[in-house]
Amino acid sequence: MSELLEPRHTRASSVAAGRAAGVVLDEPSHDHECHDHETGDPDAPHSGDRRGHRKRRTHFWLRWAHVYISMFSLLVMLFFGITGITLNHPSWTFGDEATTSVFTGTLPADTVADGEVEFLVASEFLRATHDVGGEVSDFGQSGDEATISYEAPGYSAEVFFDVATLEYDLTVQQEGFVGVMNDLHKGRDASSLWKAVVDISGGLLVAIALTGLGIQFFLRKRRVSALGLSIVGALLTVILILVTIA
Repeated sequence: MSELLEPRHTRASSVAAGRAAGVVLDEPSHDHECHDHETGDPDAPHSGDRRGHRKRRTHFWLRWAHVYISMFSLLVMLFFGITGITLNHPSWTFGDEATTSVFTGTLPADTVADGEVEFLVASEFLRATHDVGGEVSDFGQSGDEATISYEAPGYSAEVFFDVATLEYDLTVQQEGFVGVMNDLHKGRDASSLWKAVVDISGGLLVAIALTGLGIQFFLRKRRVSALGLSIVGALLTVILILVTIA
């Protein structure tokens, strides 16, 4: 109690004398100034530090996702980008033109059994004889004529045959390499697996775009210019769509 009543200069002189003699006197603690004002915990980060930490982590994960999604989907993005151009210019075949082949013949006798057309028998015969590919897209009978259609990316085949005589006419159309790639871009006549690839690729493109946009919010120096440019691009795209459909 007497120490508290000592004049400040007397207290300071006592501390200095004690240090000279090798004795360290207890001094008032100011640790309370370092306490977090919200929690009272001296080791707890300030609210501003927590916000900064969240921002840094968000920025980190946006950059991570943007980079690695882009690298993972690099080839498929290039594929859809290049075929998007060739799809817009169907005359660009680069010398690899489509071919049409016509075949005729007679189907085996067991193609018709008890007055019913066995389409599977006819189809297997055509695949074995003329190497017909693709999936069966349609088949049926109208009077004395029956048909089977096959389709695949860049490929189509159609056969007409007489139910009575079993004579057939087969027409096969095969696109060149560019035509096949264009059909893959559209997912036309493709397998369910490839259709899933198209859907996933679309989702990856959306993820790349959104993470790229999100990164711009953390770049102070170019945030305004980058977001302004994105708005201009979006407006131009909408205007072009409206002009085109008008």
